[in-house]
Amino acid sequence: MPAIAIPNGFDARPAQADLMRYFDKGGKRAAVCWPRRFGKDLTALHQTAKEMLDRPGMYFHMLPTHKQARKVVWDGFDNQGRKTLDVVLPRELREDTNQTEMKITLKNGAIWQLVGSDYYDSLVGSNPFGIVMSEAALSDPRAWSMFRPILAGNDGWAMHISTPRGYNHFHDLLKMAQRDGSGWYSSHLTALQTGHIRPEVLEQEQREMPDELFRQEYMTDFSAANVGAIFGRYIEQAEKDGRICELDATFDGEVWVTSDIGYRDKASFVWWRRMRGGFEIFHYDDASGLDAEEWSQRLGKQPRADVLVLPHDARVKTFQSKRSSVEVFLQQRPWADCEVRVNERRNKSDSINAGRMMLRRVRISSAEVCAPFLSAMRAYSFKYDEETRSFSSEPDHNWASHTADAFMEGAARLIEVEPPKPPPTVVIPSIDKAFTLDHLHETVGWTAQEARL
Repeated sequence: MPAIAIPNGFDARPAQADLMRYFDKGGKRAAVCWPRRFGKDLTALHQTAKEMLDRPGMYFHMLPTHKQARKVVWDGFDNQGRKTLDVVLPRELREDTNQTEMKITLKNGAIWQLVGSDYYDSLVGSNPFGIVMSEAALSDPRAWSMFRPILAGNDGWAMHISTPRGYNHFHDLLKMAQRDGSGWYSSHLTALQTGHIRPEVLEQEQREMPDELFRQEYMTDFSAANVGAIFGRYIEQAEKDGRICELDATFDGEVWVTSDIGYRDKASFVWWRRMRGGFEIFHYDDASGLDAEEWSQRLGKQPRADVLVLPHDARVKTFQSKRSSVEVFLQQRPWADCEVRVNERRNKSDSINAGRMMLRRVRISSAEVCAPFLSAMRAYSFKYDEETRSFSSEPDHNWASHTADAFMEGAARLIEVEPPKPPPTVVIPSIDKAFTLDHLHETVGWTAQEARL
């Protein structure tokens, strides 16, 4: 059998070759922002093939979703009509190919697997020596938080590759990598710099695409609006208004928790306070693979709530259980005397409108516990159809959608609930009079908390 050279038949462009040389020399971390159709995944796959032969072990190639991983990489073809993985990892080198798990085992014992960031927590306990985070700007940022200490412990490597999606976690990662002394490799190129697309083709793309999308995908412009984002500009406005801020930890009023639930998919829970003049989101939690009983126990260890709101489909038997989620939560309440309610089914567009209205007035905690909530709300977006070159009216189902659904379940319900009316205006008769909180309580019956609000 003739010898097989790895990388197999890959003629790397200068920027691609430079990235691969970095890892060949022992580099461990890279953040790469390259334009559409520049071969980000292909470069990463060929480099991973070399690493697998040099150091047998487990290697992951992660895309935002498991479904996307199968479509883009497992079933992908190159420009010559060949299955991409048959070229990158020739069958002569393989011991086994598992179609169901999208896993390839080489004869030297090395294992390569395609995974999705939407199920990152199902990979707990694995020990990868290398991981490629493809379309990192669209992936769940907590996936990297989970794998970072593993790679640090086993001297592993990580490659983050993506086009921009606004000023989100990938932008922060790239900027960190660009700083002197970070120890990271970084590369940020536009289609004009790479030259991989003929000028006339690029001009045609610019004419046919929305300007923001062209700037994002070909000019790798982070300042371009996150095209198709559903709540992005409302979160940005909340930041400008100072409504994403540190919230008062003391509160004895009514607390609601709204949710979106699933078994294999992520379940998300949002904690709300009914405040004078509006609402506050002060706590958040999510996870995958927990059943209703497990969630009830987990919720009970977190801030108490007076009302737990479940989505409309909680009435059916979910969580692979013989009982519905409603039945479980009614019997095993997370908090004593907690009222369990179920939302009615709503049109998705109505839920989105309710969410946008709520975001004009809600305050959101800037604490670390709400950081995943804010990341998901920024990332939630409509599907983009490459064939029609337009956005669908349906949101994309990815790692961010469950968080957004849990928020919209609350927005649609709470927007119908009037927040407590603000206390009456007090006319101070003299500027020489010192009105303390205790004095206000004596004169108009305010509590100290109401006076602060």
